[in-house]
Amino acid sequence: MQTMQDFPLRVSQIIDHAALYHPERKIISRTVEGPITETTWKHIHKQAKKLSQALISLDVKKGDTIGVMAWNTARHMEVWFGIPGSGAINHTLNPRLFAEQLIYIINHAEDKILMVDLDLVPVIEKIIDSCPKIQTVIILTDRKNIPETSLKNTLCYEDLLREQSGDFEWVSGDEREPCGICYTSGTTGNPKGVTYTHRSNVLHALTVTNPDMLNLSSNDRVMPVVPLFHANGWSVGYSAPLSGSSLVLPGREMTPEALYEMLEKGVTITLAVPTVWLLLLNYLDSNNLELSTLKRVVIGGSACPRAVIEKFQNKYGVQVLHAWGMTEMSPLGTICSFKPEVMSLPSSERVDIQETTGHSPFSVQLQITDDDGKVLAWDGKASGKLWARGAAVVNNYHKEDKLAVDKDGWFDTGDVATIDKNGYMRITDRSKDVIKSGGEWISSIELENAAIAHDKVAEAAALGVAHPKWDERPVIVVVSKEGSKPDPKDIIKKISERVAKWQVPDDVIFMDNIPHTATGKISKMELRNILKDLGYHHPDIKK
Repeated sequence: MQTMQDFPLRVSQIIDHAALYHPERKIISRTVEGPITETTWKHIHKQAKKLSQALISLDVKKGDTIGVMAWNTARHMEVWFGIPGSGAINHTLNPRLFAEQLIYIINHAEDKILMVDLDLVPVIEKIIDSCPKIQTVIILTDRKNIPETSLKNTLCYEDLLREQSGDFEWVSGDEREPCGICYTSGTTGNPKGVTYTHRSNVLHALTVTNPDMLNLSSNDRVMPVVPLFHANGWSVGYSAPLSGSSLVLPGREMTPEALYEMLEKGVTITLAVPTVWLLLLNYLDSNNLELSTLKRVVIGGSACPRAVIEKFQNKYGVQVLHAWGMTEMSPLGTICSFKPEVMSLPSSERVDIQETTGHSPFSVQLQITDDDGKVLAWDGKASGKLWARGAAVVNNYHKEDKLAVDKDGWFDTGDVATIDKNGYMRITDRSKDVIKSGGEWISSIELENAAIAHDKVAEAAALGVAHPKWDERPVIVVVSKEGSKPDPKDIIKKISERVAKWQVPDDVIFMDNIPHTATGKISKMELRNILKDLGYHHPDIKK
């Protein structure tokens, strides 16, 4: 006999809960059109139902994939729930990706419809001919602001919703059905798709709201600066309505001035990569400004400088929560909140702990191993490969039969780390040579292949070097073909033809040869040591 009710965990229940128990909670949004607007969870719930209804009228079937390229706005929240509510899969698209990458992931995911903010229409115009499966493009605006476009089969979002009654029951199904997909470029080769299920997203959202994690409640007003298209939006799109929190959505305006304006709308907790906070802190200092309501700032995506932690806490009274995660983990892995063992330490030693990325919640398990697979001790000293498993950790990538985990279900994160006796994890290195700049991944393989395409380049190695603003920036080490002297500008130009502008290396370093391992691979470790011995620094540091 079944003693407890069968209650499938589907993300539609999250927005149902917010609309029923927190109907008038404010959602403040800077629209793509410009004005700042206010709505509620009740209204977003109604709009999401209308969208689900509309998608089904457009012949969207359960399991179809819909691509979404949009900024953090109230409309995006309607889409966030409207797509899975129709039984379809929400595929987040990063407009900062290079055209070839966008084409690949749109086609690989088999997107049937695209939903696009009006300012991003030109991005789609350039690639649409290479995406044959796209049937319709829905522009996320009203009739008044519809842009002129060469795109065919376009629909106006607000017109489409106006035609629906909203009298609609969410498409039901098993909790293990897919509801979202996000591609990660943090690997070599083509981007890999991570498919989230209804169950994994609901469990992950419950985990995020935990008091030792983000500690969200209906008394909070959350501002996700991190885009919803970045690593499952750090789960804010689910965890905020689940906890009944109010939302402030900054749209596409990422200047310190614009972000400060939105922070002063009553925000209590906000989330972004370190670069954003470096710029904001400089702006606050320069203009002698205060943060009147902010209590917690979540910093992830790359290592947070100690100076940022100390400035937020000592000058502005804002608690810093250093975090780590991956697209493959939905993305939460750890958050550096204080256990009693840390609270009892002197303040300077607590900041030492805050430079780690923190400890894991229930539902996330970590371990570190040596090269032979032996599990290492949690003593804060032993450094090894970092593995993860849990309720919202990838099992296999989209369309790949081969599992992404070992026989015991452990996923290789590609990072090297230490873990101390209290469970606080510190990333010490990366086992892959992907470069991380401003919280975004850059593939060293792609840069090297692009450089080698130059007819005077014999060999190339891309490295990330320390940068005062972006944490890391790429540089390219080049060996010229015998008897040739390529112009560095020509090499940069060649690379820029193959990668996005922000991924282009900042410097070209010529060497007679590049060190190799015994198996013939480029030794990045030895190369970094050579540059260190030469006293090399990023050009911006020399100024």
